[in-house]
Amino acid sequence: MVRFITFRLLGAIVVVWIVSVVTFLIFQVVPTLTDTSPVYYYIGKVPFPPDSIQFKALVHRFGFDLPLYAQYWHFLSGILLGQNITDGVSTPIVCPAPCFGYSFRQNELVGTMILNAAPVSISLLVGAAILWLVGGVAVGTLSALKPGSFVDRVGMTSSLAAVSLPIFFTGPLLLLIFEYTLGWLPDTSYAPITEDPAQWLRSMILPWVSLAFLFAALYARLTRSNMIETMGEDYIRTARAKGLGRRTVVVKHGLRAALTPIVTIFGIDVGTLIGSTIITETVFNLRGIGYLSIKSIQSLDLPVILGVTIIAAVALVVANLIVDILYAVIDPRVTV
Repeated sequence: MVRFITFRLLGAIVVVWIVSVVTFLIFQVVPTLTDTSPVYYYIGKVPFPPDSIQFKALVHRFGFDLPLYAQYWHFLSGILLGQNITDGVSTPIVCPAPCFGYSFRQNELVGTMILNAAPVSISLLVGAAILWLVGGVAVGTLSALKPGSFVDRVGMTSSLAAVSLPIFFTGPLLLLIFEYTLGWLPDTSYAPITEDPAQWLRSMILPWVSLAFLFAALYARLTRSNMIETMGEDYIRTARAKGLGRRTVVVKHGLRAALTPIVTIFGIDVGTLIGSTIITETVFNLRGIGYLSIKSIQSLDLPVILGVTIIAAVALVVANLIVDILYAVIDPRVTV
C-alpha cells in the first residue's frame, strides 16, 4: 500500500509540474507571438510608451526579456518562493509564497482574492457532492435491485428529466418557488459559516439542490447499470448460495464492486468543479472562485486568470490522487 501511494504521489507531482509548464507557455509565451508584451495583460494600462526606458525597465522587472528557461524559473520561483511586484510607478508589493501575482486592476493580491472566494466554492461543492453522491447511488441501487419495476421506471424517468434540465433553468425555478412564491427562504444572501451558520445554510440549500440535481441523475444511471452487471456475476450467485443475507450480498459484495467507476467519476467531477461552478454561482449571486474567474476573463485580468487556472489544475490532480488511494481501499487488487 505504501509503495502504491508513493508512486501515485510522485506521479501527481510530475503532473503538477507539467501543468505549470503548459500554463506558463499559454499565458506568458503565447502573447509574445502576437507582438504584444505580456506586461499589458499583467498590469493593464501601461503609463509608458513601448519604446521608452521606463517600459523596457518594466519588461525587465517582470523578466520578459530573459531567455525562455529563465522566464519559466522566474515564473515558478515566484509561486514557490514569493516575489516583489511593481508596475513601475507604485511602491513594490511584497507577495509571499505561494505567490500567484497581483491584480493591478483590483489592487489586491491574487492569492488573497482566491482565499476569500474559496470558502464559497468549497461550501457549494461539498454540500452538493454529498447530495448527488448519496442520492444518486441510492436511487441507482434501488432501481438495479428491481429492474423494470415501478420504482425503477420512476427513478430512471426522473434521472432522464434531471439530466435534460440545465442549472440556469433549475436555479431560477427553485428561487421562484421557494424564495419568491412560498417564502420559505426569504433571505438567501450568502454569509460565512463562521459568522452566521443559520444564514449560511439558508443561502446554500438551493444552490446545493440545483447543482446536485444534474449530477445525481448521472450517478443514478451509472450506479444502476453497474449494479445490474455486478449482481449477475458468479461470485454474487456463490455468496447467495452460501446463505449470506440479502443486505450483505448487496452492500458488501455488489455495491462495493459497483462503486469503483463511481469513485472515478466522483473524483473527476469534484476536482473539475473547484473552479468551474460559474453558472451556479452566477445564478445565486455567490462570489466564489467560478464567479471570480468569469469576472477576470471579462476584464482580461491575467494574473487572476493564471492563479485560478493553477489552483483548479492542482485541485483536479489532488482529487485524482485521492481517487487512486480510495481505489486501494475499495479494491485491494489495484495495488498489486
